[in-house]
Amino acid sequence: MDGEDEPMGSNGVEDTEKPTPKPAAALGGEHLDVEAYAGLYTGRTKITRLLFIADRCGNESLQLEALRMAYDEIRKSENTCLHREVAQKIAGRLGSDFLLDQAWADAVDRRAELKKEKLENELNGYRTNLIKESIRMGYNDFGDFYYSHGQLGDAFKSYVRTRDYCTTSKHITQMCLNVILVSIELGQFMHVSNYVSKAEQTPDSQDPVTVAKLKCALGLAFLETKKYKLAARKFLETGPELANNYTEVIAPQDVGTYGGLCALASFDRTELKNKVIDNINFRNFLELVPEIRELIHDFYASHYASCLGYLESLKHNLLLDIHLYDHVEILYTQIRHKAIIQYTHPFISVNLLTMADAFKTTVTGLEKELEALITENQIQARIDSHNKILYARHADQRNATFQRVLQTGEEFNRDAKAMLLRANLLKHEQNLKASRK
Repeated sequence: MDGEDEPMGSNGVEDTEKPTPKPAAALGGEHLDVEAYAGLYTGRTKITRLLFIADRCGNESLQLEALRMAYDEIRKSENTCLHREVAQKIAGRLGSDFLLDQAWADAVDRRAELKKEKLENELNGYRTNLIKESIRMGYNDFGDFYYSHGQLGDAFKSYVRTRDYCTTSKHITQMCLNVILVSIELGQFMHVSNYVSKAEQTPDSQDPVTVAKLKCALGLAFLETKKYKLAARKFLETGPELANNYTEVIAPQDVGTYGGLCALASFDRTELKNKVIDNINFRNFLELVPEIRELIHDFYASHYASCLGYLESLKHNLLLDIHLYDHVEILYTQIRHKAIIQYTHPFISVNLLTMADAFKTTVTGLEKELEALITENQIQARIDSHNKILYARHADQRNATFQRVLQTGEEFNRDAKAMLLRANLLKHEQNLKASRK
């Protein structure tokens, strides 16, 4: 830890304790602002995120609000299956305006059958005439049709079939983006990685918005597979051109949240400074989520109580995030452990009472955390349980220096003898005699 970045006292106490400000409405606080949150997204992901919140929030008023918004959003679409599902979950609790509208569902299904028949006839005509571009468009239209009606498996197959009829790099990129979109909805992140790779291998250079979309998609794939460092790198590489151009998958606020938390959990101190805090492009995303920005700065400045306070205030709502919920506990544990390691690193001894106060925990709980880190060899120290002091096990620098000097002397002695032997052999022409024999 650099001295200029270290605001702690001789036994690891912070010089100044920063108060934890109130987080922004959409992300922070004990209760999620569902309307503000849902407004960040469009399309199917908006509905699935609202349904996810309704299933996991554990608060009836919040659940009903999410279901009401999902119901209204579905009525703007053609997905009758989701309409039936949401109406069943509401179960009449929102009044007569939010019951199953069978007449609407039947009308949508009839129109869907007619449209499907028309698309099939058009595609058959294109295939008979062997017009590659028209066949590609036909399969693409089928993919759009199936996607809008919630038939994601059929949508995936239709989009993939367009691959054989793509004639330009732009067509290949569009096909990849369509497959990636459906794969994310299906949770098939192996396909996401594969098709991001295919899109990046197209010969023509891509526009900045497409590049940003691909970075985000690959970041989500790495996040899903718990490769947090790789996920952080991809989110950090995402350009500001993303803006609101990929809201059918991810909001710019999510890039700041996912990238910031993954970086905190996996980056060392130097990487955190160079790749996150000093990253001008990523700063644009962090400005949208000031809580994440502040906790990153607090962590780097060793204001651990404030940093952990931000994390605790955000936890409830992060657990309602459809991509992050399964990783919150792991990320929080890694961030906390990194904070403990960073806290103890500069000191020969640390008072556990003071340290427990800084980390808002009990001495007993802190001892268990320290024991685990010492066992995993992440902290070189021993605990004095009686006096509640952590003693660092610093290497004996004097002994290590003597050992290096002795080793250097032995190596020099060996090399000198080898040179003398070679000189004597050359002097008496032993090498020539050997070769003559």
